[in-house]
Amino acid sequence: MIRALGLGQSGFVLETGGVRLVIDPYLSDSVAEEFGEHLRRQIPIVRAPGELHGVDWILLTHAHLDHTDPATLVPLASASPGAKFIGPAESRAILAVCGLADREMLPPPEGAWIDLAPGVRLRAVPAAHVALERDADGAPRYVGYLLESGGVTIYHAGDTLPHAEIFAALAGERIDYALLPVNERNFYRDREGIVGNLTVREAFQMAIDVGARTLVPIHWDLFAPNRTHPGEIRLLHELEAPPFRLEFLAAGAENVLSRQPD
Repeated sequence: MIRALGLGQSGFVLETGGVRLVIDPYLSDSVAEEFGEHLRRQIPIVRAPGELHGVDWILLTHAHLDHTDPATLVPLASASPGAKFIGPAESRAILAVCGLADREMLPPPEGAWIDLAPGVRLRAVPAAHVALERDADGAPRYVGYLLESGGVTIYHAGDTLPHAEIFAALAGERIDYALLPVNERNFYRDREGIVGNLTVREAFQMAIDVGARTLVPIHWDLFAPNRTHPGEIRLLHELEAPPFRLEFLAAGAENVLSRQPD
């Protein structure tokens, strides 16, 4: 069993096996302050970052500001001084510049599971945010994460498009919940500098291809220029009747994630 609190965008607090993890928390308005009023957040901040105490691990998928946000991560790290970071090199470099160089920071564990606690393990999966890119050391610039605990497996894809390397990395895994971004890329969003991800139909097909029992749409609620309406997602699910459940883990909502039936 995994308890999940939605933070909006791609952010979650997960509690399982006595471990508290945070993935991609964005709990400020840094994007609007950096890039303009049109990117003002559309939903309230669920928790002030300084209120997130007792966090053991902070997982980051990539270095974009809505995923690696110093205005969130610095006070969060202060509130949870024992928290360790896992994230790609660019995210770790941002943290170091922000005064967190003394904190333990690990690269994403691609290809092999690591134990976060007894019975709780984690593995990184490459992500293709427009393209699947690797740095000079061969490490992925963008990642997703597989988290397994108590017989429940969550795949948080990060920001991604479908890619053969992702499917190869997930081959043979039993996935109860696939958290996939649905803020599609298109000509108009590209023109506005919005780096989009999966369309809703692509997310549906990707959920099928990885064998997910439940699809959780993410990255749909925060910024007006790239919002996706949940009614559209629900309607397509009703019309297409794909072989997976659809569940929203909305910002501020607390949910219990359990092993899904085959």
